[in-house]
Amino acid sequence: MSDSEEDVASPASEKGWRVRILDLSGGDDDNIIEEIGGFHELEHANAFVRAYVRDSIEICRAPGTRGRDVLESWLSFGENAEVIDAGDEGWRSATEVNAFVDDPATPMERDWRALDPRRLVEDDEFPSDDDAAPVGEA
Repeated sequence: MSDSEEDVASPASEKGWRVRILDLSGGDDDNIIEEIGGFHELEHANAFVRAYVRDSIEICRAPGTRGRDVLESWLSFGENAEVIDAGDEGWRSATEVNAFVDDPATPMERDWRALDPRRLVEDDEFPSDDDAAPVGEA
């Protein structure tokens, strides 16, 4: 494995991979809406950005539209997402956007919320068995 491959295989920071959400409408100078951290695996970050873009495209899809019209709407009003510092291993919308605009997504394909690390619960957030009240007592 080369040095560059090793760099991509590990998160850009000790806190994990980060993704960047970009506003395609051009409202801000840098178009960055937000950055989200906490992705422990690159695959998790890639799945999140893919689902996020898929959802953004579906939000921009007017009933009965396909292809070029959906793409134009997404490029004007949608949001893109990318994994920061992932290099060639990071998912890119350009590789699948044409397929996304041609074929509407299923609810599961666009469920980025289920992949959002801000919604994940840490082990220490669960009460221990010792702290739990016995069944029937409250």
